[in-house]
Amino acid sequence: MPARPLPPQLRRGPFSVPRADELGVPRGRLRARDLSAPFHGVRATVPPATHAERCAAFAARMPVTQVFSHASAALLWGMPLPSALERGPVHVSALRGREPRVRGVVGHRLRADRVRVGAVRGLAVVSACDSWCQLATALSHDDLVAAGDRLLGWPRPLVSADELDAAIERHRGGRGTSARDAARLDLRPGAASPRETRLRLQVARAGFPEPELNAPIPLSAGWTAHGDLVFRAYGVLLEYDGEQHRGDDTQFHRDVERLNDLAADGWIVIRVGRRLPMERALDQLERALRSRGWRGVRAG
Repeated sequence: MPARPLPPQLRRGPFSVPRADELGVPRGRLRARDLSAPFHGVRATVPPATHAERCAAFAARMPVTQVFSHASAALLWGMPLPSALERGPVHVSALRGREPRVRGVVGHRLRADRVRVGAVRGLAVVSACDSWCQLATALSHDDLVAAGDRLLGWPRPLVSADELDAAIERHRGGRGTSARDAARLDLRPGAASPRETRLRLQVARAGFPEPELNAPIPLSAGWTAHGDLVFRAYGVLLEYDGEQHRGDDTQFHRDVERLNDLAADGWIVIRVGRRLPMERALDQLERALRSRGWRGVRAG
């Protein structure tokens, strides 16, 4: 026999068992096979697949004194994180009262004066700056920088540098202070992807000049291009080739036209992709820079 239809209010997304009780749904109906139980006290007609969907499911039972935090807030804000954290438990913090103790959730307690609270997709979260600060004890240096670069990233930063620095000061003295300070030194506005960030860090560690990120390059052809890592004083451009446009014929020809116009104006373009070992790319960058007058010393 088909399961009894749910009230319309419960068909729009995950719902709490108390809400179902209010609408007169029998408890036996909540044990039917067409419903999943992603968390204790929560039911869903479609099992949540992503971290954001699991957050939305837990929100059905989350009191107003709790907010998503740490890796969960960072993912909701769109920061790039290691896949293990995306697959990991949901992080929820209590601003008042006891932290949640539910399977599939890591509970925390927060001092309300140390964080700012916002909303993403209707979910209560700590601010993007605060979630980044909380990540300092969970991420490697480079992963923390990649997440922080997203905050200041191009073309639409999530926060200003002043907002980030204020958050770092709010968290000063707590766990991760030294990691946050070290990562802050390596953050730069203008990055468009975590791969660009990692490429920039490799370039810096090799002792090369500091590049501009996604900087405009006016061309004699009458338009302005943007380059990933721009060494303007030397006319050298280092780009991460994600290969995502190779199957797009229109985008492929735009890339060809762009590279031709850059070459016509004397730019040396070095493209880095998964198939080009980093050491070889750095060798090519060194030769290009030296051909244009760089006299520095390569590290390592």
